[in-house]
Amino acid sequence: MEETAVSSVQHSAGKNAKHQKEKPQTLPLAAVDPMEGSRISSGIGELDRVLGGGIMKRSAVLIGGEPGIGKSTLLLQLAAGVVTKGRILYISGEESAGQLRLRADRLGIGKDRMEFIEILCSGNLEEIEKVMNNIKPALVLVDSAQTLFSEEAGLTAGTVNQMKYCSFELISWVKERDSVLFLTAHVTKEGNISGPKTLEHMVDTVLYFEQSEKTSGLNETDDCRFLRASKNRFGSVDEIGIFTMGEKGLSSIEETGRMFLVRRFDDSALSPGVAIAAVMEGTRTILVEIQALTIPAKGSISRVFSDKIDSGRVSRVSASLEKYLGLRLSDQDLYVNAAGGIRISEVGVELALACAIYSARTGLVLPADLVIAGELSLTGEIRPVRRLSSRVKTAANLGFASFLGPVSEQPVLPANPEGRNFQAKGLKTARDIKSAIKLVYG
Repeated sequence: MEETAVSSVQHSAGKNAKHQKEKPQTLPLAAVDPMEGSRISSGIGELDRVLGGGIMKRSAVLIGGEPGIGKSTLLLQLAAGVVTKGRILYISGEESAGQLRLRADRLGIGKDRMEFIEILCSGNLEEIEKVMNNIKPALVLVDSAQTLFSEEAGLTAGTVNQMKYCSFELISWVKERDSVLFLTAHVTKEGNISGPKTLEHMVDTVLYFEQSEKTSGLNETDDCRFLRASKNRFGSVDEIGIFTMGEKGLSSIEETGRMFLVRRFDDSALSPGVAIAAVMEGTRTILVEIQALTIPAKGSISRVFSDKIDSGRVSRVSASLEKYLGLRLSDQDLYVNAAGGIRISEVGVELALACAIYSARTGLVLPADLVIAGELSLTGEIRPVRRLSSRVKTAANLGFASFLGPVSEQPVLPANPEGRNFQAKGLKTARDIKSAIKLVYG
């Protein structure tokens, strides 16, 4: 035991001495090769979208998600599809090489592509660094961060110090070379990445993998997955990647269309409390069915039940309805849902949410061919939203005949809309919530 301790101390001292001998050097910004900031394609369209257009070289990406969500599958499909001439190193601390080969066969990865994927089933940092220095991979995939350990960080694997130390060493390795690191991590029951918060600060991008409820636009055997960025140094955090999980693994969905609209046998029949919203997820317009239900409060205080749309937003919208339309909601419990299980944070959903709540409380059904978008202020004003013309165009192309939105200074009607005659009913614009309700119900 003493020999092990002495050896560890000597190794640590030698490593520190090596770093002390290396003199730090500066580099003029003009001398930096701009190609170092170039991107490579992951071969997965939705992943490229969330990352901001592809994988940035010399970057580190952390992917969190619940057990069984598809993190390992995503990494293996990334290894099979990434556009690079270098070697790919897949480090697994949770599965054996045989299990990985079985998954690769199930995903349909060809043997010619497997030749470029090196497998290392170990969590020992020293062994990992030796392999990395030997094959010099262009892409390093680690599944998962919780399985990494090193003698330098203590004797117990899975501790906070182990995760911080091992992750920092791997991140430093790819930063110094023309390589990329992907790390997976477990999440807690609250949905946060398990382990030290420092880990999220060390990486360049943090992605969360989420599972939705059954979505109308999917096959019965498929499940929907959402990939979101909570941090991205090289792109926007507003983009969302949408996948389906099937027998052949994850499949990207680029044309969302009616994916989050409930199928009905009679398109002219909607239920009270249902409104179609045009929301923006990054640069993509998605039509989502907003559902609202009001029932008398069981106690003296009304409650809001909403997990897909922020409950604070629901409360503000209902307060505006009560203030400016005289619609009594203070004695009602409010239930709000977004069909398909998609979580919506964009402000453009507020006008559709207001119309859904109004419809639920009054029992008046909204037109089935109406799409709604707009931000609702506390003064009852309907404020402009970004990319309104894109929302209108998407609604028209999907066959919706009318659109309710805010007054805009820019022309928003599409020149040659497909589907129904959009110009017949045209674009309905309103400056406040009272005039918007009058436009809908006459």
